[in-house]
Amino acid sequence: MIILKTKEEIQRMREAGLILARCHKEIAKMIKPGITTMQINDFAEAFITRHGAEQVTKGFQGFPAATCASVNDVIAHGFPDHKPLQDGDIVKMDIVCRYNGWCADTCQTYAVGNISPEAERLVQVTRECLELAIPQAVAGNRIGDVVSVIQRHAEQAGFSVVRDLNAHGIGRSMHEEPSFAHAGKPGRGFRLQEGMVFTIEPMINAGKLDMFIDFDGWTARTVDGSLSAQFEHTVAITADGPWVLTEEV
Repeated sequence: MIILKTKEEIQRMREAGLILARCHKEIAKMIKPGITTMQINDFAEAFITRHGAEQVTKGFQGFPAATCASVNDVIAHGFPDHKPLQDGDIVKMDIVCRYNGWCADTCQTYAVGNISPEAERLVQVTRECLELAIPQAVAGNRIGDVVSVIQRHAEQAGFSVVRDLNAHGIGRSMHEEPSFAHAGKPGRGFRLQEGMVFTIEPMINAGKLDMFIDFDGWTARTVDGSLSAQFEHTVAITADGPWVLTEEV
């Protein structure tokens, strides 16, 4: 069942979203060759705690960390570790927090030092996929109107859209209904209603869309070893249009 939120509840989620937006602003300053994803993870966890919120992912079904840190061919759900990031890497930092009982979820892809033209183009196109999809998230549209924009833009650039990991509703829990892939046809799928809040989080691969899960049971990798990028926001459907709750403007 999709749980619709009131204006007041969406405002509470906005407060959680702003904590994450400000956390990512600080992380962006930290990204450089030599830093480890565990250092970034520890900073994010401390930042969230310092701002009166709580991290959500550590302990969730056995996940070991406060962030998902996914480097290069890791699509999502990577474990932070003590391996220094290298010049040319791309790293996705996905963070969820709960503030006063309400959750928000966001991910950014960061370039480490000087990245290749291919990696730079992948990151840019993935960011554009999210930016193009958000304006389609209006009451009366269908979810296919949102995700078809992502699929079209990614595939026109020669990239592929991951289907095996979904976006999701969010509220008091990190994962709520609905759950949906980032590919589809316009006019298809459930209709968007005022009060819905969900993530839009395209995962775009430079090569094939296929993936596999590592031996740890979490880490999702591209099957062909190609790079993968992701950007994610928590978005509310309001009478005035989509409201990006995890962006500071």
